[in-house]
Amino acid sequence: MDTSPVHHDLEAEQAYLTAARAALGAMTVKADAALEFGERAVREENTAEARIVRTHLRDRSESLGVGDGVLCFGRIDEDPALADGDTWYVGRRHIESPTTEPLIVDWRAPVAIPFYRATSADPQALTMRRRFTCEGDTIVAIFDEQLDDPDSIAGGGLPDPLLAEIGRSRSGEMRDIVATIAAEQDEIIRAPLAECLIVQGGPGTGKTAVGLHRAAFLLFEHRAELSTSKVLVVGPNRMFLRYVGAVLPSLGETAVSQATVRSLLDVKYRVRGDEDLPTQVLKGDLRMAGILRSALLDKLKIPNSEEQLGVGTRTIGLSPDQIASAQKTALERRLPFSSSRNVFTQLLIREAKQQLIDRGVPELQVDETIRSLSGGEPLKRLVNRCWPTVGATTLLQSVLGNRALLKRCSANVLSDDEREMLHRRAASSASTEVWTEADLALLDEAEDLTTGTSMQYGHVVVDEAQDLSAMALRVVGRRARKGSITILGDIAQATAPSAQSSWGEVIRALGVDETQTAVSTSELTVGYRVPGPLLDFANRLLPTTAPHITPSTSVRHAGPGPDIQSVDTTDLIDTTVTVATSNAAKFQTTGVIVPAPLVDDVLAGLRAAGADPADTRTTQTLGASLSVVDAAAAKGLEFDVVVVVEPGEFTNLYPEALIGLRLLYVALTRAVQALTIVHSSPLPGQLRETKTNE
Repeated sequence: MDTSPVHHDLEAEQAYLTAARAALGAMTVKADAALEFGERAVREENTAEARIVRTHLRDRSESLGVGDGVLCFGRIDEDPALADGDTWYVGRRHIESPTTEPLIVDWRAPVAIPFYRATSADPQALTMRRRFTCEGDTIVAIFDEQLDDPDSIAGGGLPDPLLAEIGRSRSGEMRDIVATIAAEQDEIIRAPLAECLIVQGGPGTGKTAVGLHRAAFLLFEHRAELSTSKVLVVGPNRMFLRYVGAVLPSLGETAVSQATVRSLLDVKYRVRGDEDLPTQVLKGDLRMAGILRSALLDKLKIPNSEEQLGVGTRTIGLSPDQIASAQKTALERRLPFSSSRNVFTQLLIREAKQQLIDRGVPELQVDETIRSLSGGEPLKRLVNRCWPTVGATTLLQSVLGNRALLKRCSANVLSDDEREMLHRRAASSASTEVWTEADLALLDEAEDLTTGTSMQYGHVVVDEAQDLSAMALRVVGRRARKGSITILGDIAQATAPSAQSSWGEVIRALGVDETQTAVSTSELTVGYRVPGPLLDFANRLLPTTAPHITPSTSVRHAGPGPDIQSVDTTDLIDTTVTVATSNAAKFQTTGVIVPAPLVDDVLAGLRAAGADPADTRTTQTLGASLSVVDAAAAKGLEFDVVVVVEPGEFTNLYPEALIGLRLLYVALTRAVQALTIVHSSPLPGQLRETKTNE
């Protein structure tokens, strides 16, 4: 191990990185020239082939950009007795010399795996791992781990450069962790594409970063498939998406769509109404999927007597049993309702044809009669009566607006009170219907039932999945082709009224067919963001909020515990302002996390003191030195310093105190450097067994 201020190889390694940067510049020039050739071909020929080539060349040119990101993270030296004895430099992307020799290998390449996973206990055929600490393209420090040395630090914890990177100040945007990926994270990132992977992780374990880096890895490993089918990242809200939005572009990946469940759907269905919380929760219940399907099947009719279809001089009779059999067979295909209707029509035509054949009608006349039947009004009228055309909006309007239909379709499923909660008078047309946000998932379900889901992705990453309602999870699940999906979350942070209480519930709601798609679960229990004393303090809530979840432990053992300041009610805002402004003067980012009823008072106090806090309810900017955050929006965010105001009031935010305690757990685990608690009402009992800094 060499930790001297000036490493003996510093000059040589700096020269190597300088040469690699020049080689990347040459690759970029070459790619840009090829792209210009492709653009010219499109202008001159405008053929499909030329446009395809241009697309590939454009992707190639864009992938060479690394922005301000560090080019190379370090190198690994292979043991010549166990491998080829090669030296590999690992970095943000592949860089090669003019003679195509690899100068830096992409972090996602198989040869780079030991860089993230090797230890002295399992050196993975390496003798040494060298890490660079860089400022831009300048190496400022080198850290060597001699993996063939049993006493190496690699076997006993994180090296100082990684701890320094993990503990750095936050800027308001998530940065990639490609230089600091831990072994347990790397295994999840490189998991197979063809599976549904659940990642349970406590605060600061890096589950969000792991999910985004997994998307980047899959795009690298399955480029041909995913460059067209793409990857979808679903986040809990727009603020969260803005926070993580720079990660994938920094890794050179652009074939990614980012959305919330609402933004996936409200392009087509405009949200103009609102409703009470119990109704929102009911509409998110998994039972609604069965009710919508029952309502759709209720549209099917079977005549009471034989239907006579006149075709020219002939008459074809279709009995109720024959029609019912055709409906049953069509439904067994498990196709969307409109497609099943076409199958039903063809089955009736097949039955009519068989009747003509049984009567001994000549083949040519059979064909002529069937053609006439297929395009004739009698068959169309029969199909319309027995299997009407139904659209998504019509189906949902009928369920919500028709008490009799709702009662038929929810017998033994909903109570009378629940049916009354759902009922509302349908608008005169779909265009004037006042849809609510909770209706969006129901509309998507109805659309899938009637016409199918048109847009699917090669892989879907869902963050904070525990907070999605069952119906919202179905929206996400049906967009994952072949069930290829990564689910990220923490049951201990399930705070939404429609949140899931177990990962089993999540899998059931997603609708993943476990006979077709493998389902696996990984748990991240090592925290990298929150200092140990702060995480230990927050973990006191877990026996109450999530007793079956393994508490996370932090690799950052040092640091102060929470500064708990008990004040009189009249001093609450003034003390909060003093603490917040003092921290904002010393740290890059300070977040004041407040129960919703106090947000305006805290903002007013800060502004009166001359501060300029960002109100995250109305702004999507998280780079401000001082931000006031409604507690419900704090999930997934991080700040250098956090001030939590009146934690005892969190339990009053929702009818269930458990949700409030989980929200408090979220608030207490957003800090990277320090945490202050300011309170006038008593702390929750789980947090009172601690020394304060009063």
